[in-house]
Amino acid sequence: MGLLESILGKDGRRLMKRKDSDAGQQGRALEELRGTLYSDIHTSEGAKRQQQKLCGPFVALTFNFIVAVGIIMANKVVMGKVGFNFPIALSLIHYVTSWLLMAIFKALSLLPASPPSKSTPFSSLFVLGAVMAMATGLANVSLQHNSVGFYQMAKIAVTPTIVLAEFMILSKRVTLQKVITLTIVSIGVAVATVTDLQFNFFGACVALAWIVPSAINKILWSNLQQTGNWTALALMWKTSPITIFFFVVLMPLLDPPGVLSFNWTWNNASTIIISALFGFLLQWSGALALGATSAISHVVLGQFKTCVIMLGGYVFFNSDPGMVSLSGAVVALCGMSFYTFLNLQGSKESSAVTKPLLSKQNSIAAKPKTIIEEDEMEKMDSV
Repeated sequence: MGLLESILGKDGRRLMKRKDSDAGQQGRALEELRGTLYSDIHTSEGAKRQQQKLCGPFVALTFNFIVAVGIIMANKVVMGKVGFNFPIALSLIHYVTSWLLMAIFKALSLLPASPPSKSTPFSSLFVLGAVMAMATGLANVSLQHNSVGFYQMAKIAVTPTIVLAEFMILSKRVTLQKVITLTIVSIGVAVATVTDLQFNFFGACVALAWIVPSAINKILWSNLQQTGNWTALALMWKTSPITIFFFVVLMPLLDPPGVLSFNWTWNNASTIIISALFGFLLQWSGALALGATSAISHVVLGQFKTCVIMLGGYVFFNSDPGMVSLSGAVVALCGMSFYTFLNLQGSKESSAVTKPLLSKQNSIAAKPKTIIEEDEMEKMDSV
């Protein structure tokens, strides 16, 4: 080696060292690639980055919208044609199916990693699982005992409840423009859907009891994903057993008797399982939408689905809800469009503020590295 170095001289030795350095850099690049792939699958930070990269607000909301329309049709078949009129038991079947699917994902190492247990108190997960059961179960019972108009009226009340709860718990403020826009949306949805207010005392109590758990449920799902390294699937995996437990408690209290004597034929069971698969997709897509946007945006999306289904029935299936209802749906959709515009404008302004700060931090962080690299090159040349 000494003879070869004496023949090549100083320039040759420098060239060999640069080649060795290039080979070392390639090896480090491969190691970094392996580490990145491992991080994207087996760490909560990497899994959250992948979720944010692959599932932005538009994708998440569109996914949730499509699945919601599908589960409405599936549940109509289950409740109507099959005759399975046990809303809590149906929700229990949905969540048990979701938990089994996620258990399969975990066995195949496909389930995203959860953050360390010390980062999120168990009390937060317990409350989330409990309010999820209360919100889902009470919503189904309310729809069973009340008219669609009264159910929609209770649903509209979730929006101001979320605004008030976020202000009291998280100190979040909503601009005056958004308050006016949300008011217009709520009035439009009320005019479009509240055609009758038929209810009984029990149904009214259930509807009123559903409003607060529904608002808290959306706020917690959104806050835990946006402030911690939780992905939608990881959070579903942790909270599903708690939700299932509360469904078991609620089922004998709120469901009518007779679920065990139901005619469990192959056709009926397969229809309920299909509905349960849609239920898993709905829970997942809803969690993704809450993680990518906010609790209020998710409520507005639900009202958007109601108006689109009504207008779609009028355009494609010759249904006639009346000009007053159609006008309310159009007003609501216009309000939702303006609310979306305000959100996009706010996100652009926040990104415009954060980009100069990030570029300044990157330039400061990159400067010492450049000096170190130049010092290393000078050492190599002096050898």
